[in-house]
Amino acid sequence: MNKGGKFHTPALPCEERELFRAELDDVVPLTPHGRVLPSPSRLPPVPLSLFRDEREVIHESLHDPIRWDADTETGEETSYVRSGIARQTLRRLRRGDWVAQAELDLHGLTRLEAKRELADFLFECKRRGARCVRVIHGKGLGSKNREPVLKLHVRHWLMQRDEVLAFVQARPVDGGGGAVMVLLKSANA
Repeated sequence: MNKGGKFHTPALPCEERELFRAELDDVVPLTPHGRVLPSPSRLPPVPLSLFRDEREVIHESLHDPIRWDADTETGEETSYVRSGIARQTLRRLRRGDWVAQAELDLHGLTRLEAKRELADFLFECKRRGARCVRVIHGKGLGSKNREPVLKLHVRHWLMQRDEVLAFVQARPVDGGGGAVMVLLKSANA
């Protein structure tokens, strides 16, 4: 087609043009019927992001369940120490013997955004050789029902990470029930 929207016929030699017209001699052009043909109906858009989110939720519900441990059920402060690590490590972490070398604030993020941010943060901390970090998940005061949304998820995600040796609820000066102090493996380990 050319710019005007009409078809451009390539120039044919004279004898080929006459042969073509001879073949089309008995062809009758269609008469316009005068009706307006509706354009084909558009299918409704497919909500791919909704499908992806639903798949992730189903996958996580089957493969990433939150474990309710005794500390959570009794309402006491939650702590975790990987097997093979001395319990004294928890006491030292709880006392604040290690200074946080990095911090991640997850306020205002959705569960999926928070999980990605936490994974990226831990990867970067490992790369930089940080040993003690603080993760702020919030107390849930600004959320629906005023309950912490990310608190249990963050703690569960931390337990799944190989680089996490231990974590405890932060001291009041470091965020209290709205944060955890995390001890990571050394870069040499």
